[in-house]
Amino acid sequence: MKSPVHRCRDVEHGRGQGTGGAGTTCLQAEQRIPISKDVITSSAASAMWFIRDACGIVCAVITWMLVLYAEFVVLFVMLLPSKNLMYSIVNGTLFNILAFLALASHLRAMCTDPGAVPKGNATKEYIESLQLKPGQVVYKCPKCCSIKPDRAHHCSVCKRCIRKMDHHCPWVNNCVGENNQKYFVLFTMYIALISLHCLVMVVFHFLYCFEDDWTKCSSFSPPATVILLILLCFEGLLFLIFTSVMFGTQVHSICTDETGIERLKGETGKWGKVPCREAMQMAFGGPFSLSWCSPFAGLSCTRSPAEHTPLPQGDIIEEDVIEIPFT
Repeated sequence: MKSPVHRCRDVEHGRGQGTGGAGTTCLQAEQRIPISKDVITSSAASAMWFIRDACGIVCAVITWMLVLYAEFVVLFVMLLPSKNLMYSIVNGTLFNILAFLALASHLRAMCTDPGAVPKGNATKEYIESLQLKPGQVVYKCPKCCSIKPDRAHHCSVCKRCIRKMDHHCPWVNNCVGENNQKYFVLFTMYIALISLHCLVMVVFHFLYCFEDDWTKCSSFSPPATVILLILLCFEGLLFLIFTSVMFGTQVHSICTDETGIERLKGETGKWGKVPCREAMQMAFGGPFSLSWCSPFAGLSCTRSPAEHTPLPQGDIIEEDVIEIPFT
């Protein structure tokens, strides 16, 4: 993999301490290989992940409250008072399944490590333990003092470097990264589906109430019924548009092997991109199957136990760019 040109300039600017035959001349691009994400692993991947951010926690609680509000209106305003038992059973079952999957996806997106790089591992001892080849370049994040693999970015909210970070989403109180993008995609998909389902049921309920007596089509008073339905309609329309756009954006990012932050910073085309089908399989954990739609199916590319070994101790290095010297 060829390293980006701007990284070559950064090293050339900060190299005064190069040793061996490297001198002060910038190495050829094919010799300058940024450290891979496969070399740097998270030692805390099995631990519980939760971001203590007030704004994110509030947004996550609001998300659950909005889903529960829709649940209340659908069940107690539209389905239970309905005279058509089969209509109520079918729509109630479908809505509750979609709502359950949406909340489960939200929970997994929020509590899954998005791909955080181990914090404070930028030590000389740890770099030596990586057994890198001469000419390879190691980048240190000055904010979290971690060795950054290629395509990792620092999140100011999570206070960690995240592999293949797309963006930080306050609605799931977490970054969307390499390990939890599937759950975020499922969350947006299921929210869009229940929003569309709500809108369809609201339209049918309004038509039913217009043809019948308003006092008989709901257990609430007509003014309260209208207000509840209008609020649900507004909520469903708003979230249908928002989550549909987010779903399409995420699928496009996966297929193009290009995260949102990479597109924003103009870092596209600086790595070997994989085909759309392979990228989808990597994000969703294997070949296409029903497990793609399940927030409970674990990814097939699980971390090996060797990745949970303690990181070597030592003092944090001062340089932000370290090049393995030639001997």
